[in-house]
Amino acid sequence: MVYKFILFISKIVCILPYGVRKFLGDCLGQLGWLVVPPKRREIAISNIMRCLSLPRQDAKKLAKKSATRFGPMFMEVLYFPKLNKSNISEYVTLEGREYLDEALALGRGAVISTAHTGNWELLGASLAMYGFPLVSVVQKQSSGGADKFINEYRSKAGQHVTYRQGVREMVKLLSEGMIIGLLMDQDIGKAGVFVEFFGQISSTAQGSAALARMKDSPIVPCFITYSGNGKHVVKIHPPVFVNKTKDRDQDIFNTTQELSYIMEKHIREHPGEWFWLHNRWKTKPPQDKNA
Repeated sequence: MVYKFILFISKIVCILPYGVRKFLGDCLGQLGWLVVPPKRREIAISNIMRCLSLPRQDAKKLAKKSATRFGPMFMEVLYFPKLNKSNISEYVTLEGREYLDEALALGRGAVISTAHTGNWELLGASLAMYGFPLVSVVQKQSSGGADKFINEYRSKAGQHVTYRQGVREMVKLLSEGMIIGLLMDQDIGKAGVFVEFFGQISSTAQGSAALARMKDSPIVPCFITYSGNGKHVVKIHPPVFVNKTKDRDQDIFNTTQELSYIMEKHIREHPGEWFWLHNRWKTKPPQDKNA
């Protein structure tokens, strides 16, 4: 039922002009902000005040901007069936494409390290439509219908979809020269690598560094940002390589720290596009006994 309902809404959205889609997306975003629990709002405001040294009132405005953007993002995802290889350049442009081309030319696949900033679903879809062999590593949705819908749209865009638990498949696909797309900006508990992020020790996903080290593959930091009038820019950074030594843990730590600094720099440049509502610094490092 959920799947058919979202599919029906998507078909309607696909026949609407841009102005109407934008209006509806903005309204949806404003409505979404009204239903965000007070505790979650406070997490976002506190995160922003601490990370960006902003006064509370400015932090609240930024938190709201960060949350309301999900309305337009959702409308963009519903509009995916209208995007294809022929017209994707009208909606998304690539900045630094040569870095990803050079990384793939090495013949060892590549890992894309990205974050929940901008419309990350459009990031994956657009790279696939530009012809890159992208594997999107995703989290299974609690709603089976919603999970089926979004994965179907990812696949139609040209992405190969695998769940986070499919590590063996990721390694196999990386060996075949594909690009593994990983999000690394959320707190993942004690399993994370504890590196500095916005001046705070943060539990951070080690998947990008671990996979790349295993196959000597380049890691390409990549983010998407909104440029106005329904258009976006994908910013592709120079490849990061794991300095492989006998100390695996230190290698992964060093690379994850480097990637975190790159990610932080992008978020500082586009603070209204990051997911500040997430309790990013929930997990304390093991040695922090008194926290």
